[in-house]
Amino acid sequence: MKLTTFHKDGKDRLGLVDGDHVIDFNQAQPQVDADLRLALKSGVNLAVAAKNALLSKAERLPISSLQLSALIPEPGKIICLGLNYFDHAKEGGRDKPEYPWFFLRSASSLLAPNEDAILPKVSERLDYEAELAVVIGKSVKHATMDNALDCVFGYSCFNDISVRDYQKKTPQWTIGKNFDKTGGFGPVLVTADELPAGAEGLSIQARLNGQVMQSANTRDMIWGVAETIKLLTECLTLEPGDVIIMGTPAGVGQARTPPVWMKHDDTVEIEIENIGVLRNKIKAEVS
Repeated sequence: MKLTTFHKDGKDRLGLVDGDHVIDFNQAQPQVDADLRLALKSGVNLAVAAKNALLSKAERLPISSLQLSALIPEPGKIICLGLNYFDHAKEGGRDKPEYPWFFLRSASSLLAPNEDAILPKVSERLDYEAELAVVIGKSVKHATMDNALDCVFGYSCFNDISVRDYQKKTPQWTIGKNFDKTGGFGPVLVTADELPAGAEGLSIQARLNGQVMQSANTRDMIWGVAETIKLLTECLTLEPGDVIIMGTPAGVGQARTPPVWMKHDDTVEIEIENIGVLRNKIKAEVS
């Protein structure tokens, strides 16, 4: 099953992807909430509802005609990992961390597919980061390596766009990771049953104006999805609609000689094998 979120009549709607078209999931199956987070929290059987929707005569809208939204416009928690690929830690002059460098993003930082990412007035050091997004489908605390993946509903693409000089102003990375319109999320979610366990073994790339800047594989992550969930749930409860952003591989702009910063009118693409392509243009802030 593939899902997306699109904007229609002033509201975000949950879409069920059928080839190159999208079904308004709530319209076809009214028991399914129009918000993915709320649909997951309700406990409705989305797999059964999806089968019924696909068999129905519900209207199919061309996905190319839709204004897409961030996959979950208001997640419960957005938990990000820093330095989760060894080569990325190394290019930043750091050894392999002993424990994940967790930080949080806010919903106000999220960016829809095809929406313009903002190059802020206060900085020109805007950097891309290709990342795997994990969407939690049910509550879990004290997960084990054997059952951690049971709580995963699906996976998507994320661009953890970073304002590097602000990221480095303090030992905490929060401020440089929460500028408006810098967290690209989408365009689709692929449910966990359609991908390898933990989304392991998938190629992941970032492209800037068509040039490959990052190219790696999710098997290269230091902490995989299951271990990350195990570590997080030692501390907190993961809930339906929470999102984990799994870190980026080597090749970021700040580590290049000379550094490569995203500029006005650049196009950045994040592609993860068997999931999709997240695309955004960069536009200078004007107000």
